[in-house]
Amino acid sequence: MSDTKHHPNRLGLWGWLGGGRWGMERYLYALHRVTGLGLLAYFLLHIVVTSSRAFGADRWKTAMDAVTGPLFKFGEYLVFVAFAFHAANGIRLALLELGFAVGEPIEPVYPYRTSVHVQRPLAIGALALAAVLVAIGTASMWLVD
Repeated sequence: MSDTKHHPNRLGLWGWLGGGRWGMERYLYALHRVTGLGLLAYFLLHIVVTSSRAFGADRWKTAMDAVTGPLFKFGEYLVFVAFAFHAANGIRLALLELGFAVGEPIEPVYPYRTSVHVQRPLAIGALALAAVLVAIGTASMWLVD
């Protein structure tokens, strides 16, 4: 008995990497929002831990002991990865908002052209920049002590 709702992936690996129906830019948008919220949560935690210094050396030591260990070191690494992506994608978004990489306005005549062909290289460049930053940060955080 065949499943009538099953649709084979005829696009192969590109169907997965290209974003499918949403498109890669939509996934970058969602990830930008998630990393922004994660960085906000880290910032608030950082303020709470740092403000314990105002209550004396014992509270400071207790707070710092609570946020040490391999789990928090990995968490700091994730914060750096989120920062690298958020910064690189933010530069891409700023360039788009300023009108760069939008493409020249054209008359809407079939076959329609979208600005995705102009924006996609910028998105790939932002991901490459984030990957370079993550590689440098990984080497700095885990390999050099």
